[in-house]
Amino acid sequence: MNYSLKILEVSKQDIKEIALWYGGKESELGKKFTNAVKKEVTIIHKKPFIYQIRYDDVRIAFTETFPYSIHFTIYQTQLL
Repeated sequence: MNYSLKILEVSKQDIKEIALWYGGKESELGKKFTNAVKKEVTIIHKKPFIYQIRYDDVRIAFTETFPYSIHFTIYQTQLL
């Protein structure tokens, strides 16, 4: 089944703010953070079920190297 991916605006803003903060600490670190998030989102989009459910129907993916996690829910629709 193909899944569409929706990233909330508040999440996009959080990512931008965190990347700016990291970029202020070290020149390329903001870009590395953004790439780590993009990499994890790509995996979520391709294989959402590899992540375990942590609470309710929410799954969590952890970014590589950075201490952040991505919380997401899978909504399934079925044509009858």
